[in-house]
Amino acid sequence: MQPYEPQPHQTGPHVDPYAQAGWAQPQDATYGSPPPYPAPPQYGSYPGAPTPPQYGASVPPNVPPQQQPRGLSPFGMPARHSWEIPMLIVVVLLTVLAYAIALLLLATGNFDQYVLLFVFAPILIWLGRGVLYSTQRVNGVKMSPTQFPEGYRMVVEAAARFGMAKVPDAYVVLGNGQINAFASGHGFRRFVAVYSDLFEIGGAAREPDALAFIIGHEVGHIAAGHVSYWRQLGMFLGPFLPFVGNSLIRAQEYTADNHGFCNRHAGAAAAMGTLAAGKYLNTLVGFDEMADRAAIEKGFFVWVVNAMSSHPVLTWRMWALRDRSRHGKLWLRPAPPAGAMPPQAGYPTGYQTPALPPKTVP
Repeated sequence: MQPYEPQPHQTGPHVDPYAQAGWAQPQDATYGSPPPYPAPPQYGSYPGAPTPPQYGASVPPNVPPQQQPRGLSPFGMPARHSWEIPMLIVVVLLTVLAYAIALLLLATGNFDQYVLLFVFAPILIWLGRGVLYSTQRVNGVKMSPTQFPEGYRMVVEAAARFGMAKVPDAYVVLGNGQINAFASGHGFRRFVAVYSDLFEIGGAAREPDALAFIIGHEVGHIAAGHVSYWRQLGMFLGPFLPFVGNSLIRAQEYTADNHGFCNRHAGAAAAMGTLAAGKYLNTLVGFDEMADRAAIEKGFFVWVVNAMSSHPVLTWRMWALRDRSRHGKLWLRPAPPAGAMPPQAGYPTGYQTPALPPKTVP
């Protein structure tokens, strides 16, 4: 059965919202009551906060998501961040200029290690990608129907969700307490690696929705072309351009977040909570409370930390995942809605601290 063939209606905390019969057609600027699917995180819990968008009437169920318009809603194909292509053009042009200067210096005999680095960049990138891919092949646990089947199914479903002709390989690598995942490739092969701490003992996903979001994020990097050899060759100067290069990478991360949100929007809050506090304390993270701080935490060094980071800072990233009416901020912090203020009674939480067993008296 195809991953997105209409299925009978299901219920439960981890139901796949895309398995229900019918697809919704997003509309641009219509707000109203929440739609009848698991709603994405609310845009704040304070007075005056806008309600989630009403995505409109459903369309015939035989319309696949690949034929829906691109956007920031959970439906259709995920949108590319609005600044990604402009920043990519700038970085590629500067990189081509650097290659030309390096070749000129080499031809005139005026070269050093940096000139040689750029001259041999095509070979170095090819070797690095080959070593990285081979490392996963010989050390990683390859996801399959018999090894980490839940993660394997999520990779297959994410690839189908994004209309990919070939499912990327997926590996589980030893995390040693770290929470991470990445995507890369070599030649015509693409792969995803997920750290083992995102799984429970026995191979089940520790947070199924969060893992589906993270896998959708990484498969999204592949679907958006971020791991292409030619793209990485064109972006080779990026690490030497701290502001411009990092801005491009942050835009790519927002694009991948859009893919993760479209793949499993219900896992966005849990995924960000896991990145913020780890796999054991993620339930203590108030998604709205932390996202609201994106508009509150300000100052020159806050701007510097974000500008020099390869990923958007977590508060800005959570704000962007909550507010699906616009793309995530690259340089300037988000602005709160007019008249909005944090709730006076504090933020609600459904987490209950488990009671410790009584100690035995010696």
